[in-house]
Amino acid sequence: MSKGIADYLRKLLEYDGWANRETLSSLKSAVTCPERSLHWMSHVIAAEWLWMKRLGVDARPMAVWPELALADCEANCTELSRVWQAFFDRLSPGMLDEKITYTNSLNQPWTSRVEDVITHVAMHSTYHRGQIASDLRTNGETPAYTDFIHAVRRGLM
Repeated sequence: MSKGIADYLRKLLEYDGWANRETLSSLKSAVTCPERSLHWMSHVIAAEWLWMKRLGVDARPMAVWPELALADCEANCTELSRVWQAFFDRLSPGMLDEKITYTNSLNQPWTSRVEDVITHVAMHSTYHRGQIASDLRTNGETPAYTDFIHAVRRGLM
C-alpha cells in the first residue's frame, strides 16, 4: 500500500464526514427540512454503514433507504466518522489492493478493490449532498457550502 494513497483516502473520508455534518447543519437550519433531502441524507448514512460492513467492519445493519430523523442522522454521522478513523488507523500494508466480494442491493455478486470502495463512498456521498443542496435551494433555503477545496482552504483537512 502506498502511504500517500492511504493518507489521501483518509483525508477524503475526513472531508466526507465534515461535509455530511455541514449538510446536516443546513437541514437543521431550514425553516422546514425538505422530506426528499432528509431521505437522501438518510441514504448517504445507510450506504456508508453498508460499505463499512462489506469492508469487514462490525457495522450496524440498516436498510439502504431508511427513514431517519435528523437527530438520528447526526448521531450516525458522528459514529461513522469515528469508525472510519478507526478503519484507517488499522489499515495494513497492501490492504488497499485487496479485493472484497459482496452482494449488492440488487442481489448481484461483485468483487471490488478496497481502494475503489473507499473512493466510491466519498463520491456517492458527494452526489447525494449535491441533490440535497439543489433541493434546499428549490425550497428557498441556503445549502451548506461543502466544496472540498473550501474545506482545505479553511484548514479543516
